[in-house]
Amino acid sequence: MRTPDAWSHWRRPGPTAAQRRHDVWLAVAMLAGAGAVSLLVRSMGAYAHNVTGPSLVEHLLWGAAVSLPLAVRRRFPMTVLVAVSVAFLAGQSRQVADNLVPSMALFIAIYTVGAWSQDRGRARVARIGVIVVMFGWLGFNLARFMLRPEPPPFEGAAGPLDPVLASVLYGVAFNVLFFLSAYYFGGTAWLSARRKEELEHRAEELRQSQEQNMRGAVVAERVRIARDLHDVVAHHVSVMGVQAGAARRVLDRDVELARSTLRTVEDTARTAIGELRGLLGVLRAEPAEPVLGEPAGQTSSPGLDQVPELVEMARSAGLKVAHGTYGDPRPVPEGVALSAYRIVQEALTNVVKHAGAGAADVRVRFLEKELEVEVADDGRGASTTEGGGFGLVGMRERVAVHGGSLEVGPRRDGGYLVRARFPA
Repeated sequence: MRTPDAWSHWRRPGPTAAQRRHDVWLAVAMLAGAGAVSLLVRSMGAYAHNVTGPSLVEHLLWGAAVSLPLAVRRRFPMTVLVAVSVAFLAGQSRQVADNLVPSMALFIAIYTVGAWSQDRGRARVARIGVIVVMFGWLGFNLARFMLRPEPPPFEGAAGPLDPVLASVLYGVAFNVLFFLSAYYFGGTAWLSARRKEELEHRAEELRQSQEQNMRGAVVAERVRIARDLHDVVAHHVSVMGVQAGAARRVLDRDVELARSTLRTVEDTARTAIGELRGLLGVLRAEPAEPVLGEPAGQTSSPGLDQVPELVEMARSAGLKVAHGTYGDPRPVPEGVALSAYRIVQEALTNVVKHAGAGAADVRVRFLEKELEVEVADDGRGASTTEGGGFGLVGMRERVAVHGGSLEVGPRRDGGYLVRARFPA
């Protein structure tokens, strides 16, 4: 990212092909204008210096001298300024009839140096130098005008000022306005081009930042999906494994119990498949569309209402589970409810798989400003990450997203405790 100091040393890119073509057409138009004005002035007899001046051919040559350099004005602004200034002064000394087109060419040359010259220090010195020279030339002509033996007649002069003084003041004021305008507008064009590129640069940085944020959001969403898939698969498959093992052990002794256990395995598998379909349906559906297989207006994400189902599944795996809800139940944000459900799910999965526990206690507490879920067991206190899983990491991520807190570890009286608090 460029700093403000870096932008102060910015250099304007060179002219494009279209801009170079425009300069050529400008030079051609100025040349045609110089020829037309020379013809009109000579035909009217309204000469700039009140004298006939050189021939028409020489007039046309002077017009070409101040006009044609403009064809490369944006490519070589300093060179064009010098060429036009020399031609302007030389034409003035020859007392050419037309002063309009040479003045326009000089204005454009000064403006172009201010707008396009890469070396800003030299551009400033060159413009000021040319303006000083031009005012020196103006002063020389005004002094010669005022020192004439006989003042020129000012027919129709009726103002309060002396005609000679008024003529001098007019010439000075006009030239000050002329040269300051060329200087000012050239510098303004340079600053405008710099600010435009700066805005484009910042817009590109913003676009890249947005793309980076989008990529980060995609990665975060993938992590969330992976975490949900882990929760769904780990919990249900663990329960199914325990139930299938129990059915195998009693198959020869109690066929009816084995059939009931296998039916529970089947129900658990269907529940797992339903949750996986719901999760994948969320990925495929548009934000405003209901997920296939879900009632309209309902979310496919489980919440606190489904915690009793987790308890029943754990019980079906042979674990004694007590479940209680404390406080006044109230609606909580969907994301908080989902995270609380997943933490209970992960904790019960680890109790079934790793803890060797005989009993567990699941509690949901609606506190004044928090929602608290707690899973405690009487097992050997195995870590929730035993076996290389990501259970504890997923729990911490879910709690951190909502600005909550997580407490995990062995209980003082034996067993293991998982307690999560969410602002609600």
